[in-house]
Amino acid sequence: MIIQDVINHLHNLAPLAYAEDFDNVGLLVGNKNEKVTGILVTLDTLEAVVDEAIENNCNLIVSFHPIIFSGLKKLTGKTYVERVVIKAIQHNIAIFSIHTALDNALQGVNSIICDQLGLKNKKILIPQKGTIKKLQTYVPKANAQTLRTALFEAGAGSLGNYDSCSFNIEGEGTYLGNKDSNPVIGKKGQLHTEKEIAISVTFKKHLEPKILKVLFESHPYEEVAYEISTLENTNQHIGIGMIGELENEMETMDCLHFIKNRMNTECIRHSNSLHKPIKRIAVLGGSGSFAIPAAKAMNADILITADLKYHDFFSAENNIVLADIGHYESEQFTKSFLVDYLSKKITNFAIILSKTNTNPIKYL
Repeated sequence: MIIQDVINHLHNLAPLAYAEDFDNVGLLVGNKNEKVTGILVTLDTLEAVVDEAIENNCNLIVSFHPIIFSGLKKLTGKTYVERVVIKAIQHNIAIFSIHTALDNALQGVNSIICDQLGLKNKKILIPQKGTIKKLQTYVPKANAQTLRTALFEAGAGSLGNYDSCSFNIEGEGTYLGNKDSNPVIGKKGQLHTEKEIAISVTFKKHLEPKILKVLFESHPYEEVAYEISTLENTNQHIGIGMIGELENEMETMDCLHFIKNRMNTECIRHSNSLHKPIKRIAVLGGSGSFAIPAAKAMNADILITADLKYHDFFSAENNIVLADIGHYESEQFTKSFLVDYLSKKITNFAIILSKTNTNPIKYL
């Protein structure tokens, strides 16, 4: 197995195409074609984590957070980021980050929080826009079924809870090949009219390279006419944050104690209690103040997130409880989830869970 094989498994879980634009995900250090000797999974890649990888003969670190977030102009060892990168390169250790790709995945960070809290009826809090595309192409009537089937097998034609979706219009296409053409149907230099089907199929954004590859391989024409557009449909399977419901409603303080226990956090900073029971819970792992309006719009009774500032708490306006459980605490179960996922996909050697506590915040 090479590093790219591991990356492919991670990409199936959380395609990097859905990471936020500001993020830096993917293979940050190393060669994708190196053979894997071992995999260490961590939340953050620190020097101690690289040492742990060396000790366990792991040449691939799968990290939730990216160690390189903005550009590096020098590698002198002056900062902890530079020291990590230098040590990883010296010991031929690759570093892969999944970060907001996993934040936006249906079975990602926020689903993990919901499961930890035992929430039911989970759904995406803020669906990501522009994740559904449409392909339209024109194919001879006799070849339409073959092309449709190939596109469906590649993942096209999936919309919400439906598969093999397409729209087809029958008509006539014309073309005139020049002296350099090599038409499959008709003759060069002669105007040809062919009964064609205009096929339209939707597909998920990350599948575009695969869909186009199949289109060109399965289409009979020498020159394939096609167009791709982005749809405005809401994708309920991709997006950040989640909302779900407790099995039984709780009073505010009881709910906060429940969250503190289930999320294994030493401290919760929260806004005023509501004078009504808590039932609907919105969650967003990591920094999530931007999700407050969405949580309100979805009638959440409480938003669980991290990194809230002083003035963020005013925006609760006694309509919602805002609970800051800590950045590390909100994402701490992610690495165990990744170990379990990779262990099911890769069975020929152990996937190691890092024992290094990378939380930089301590409580007195």
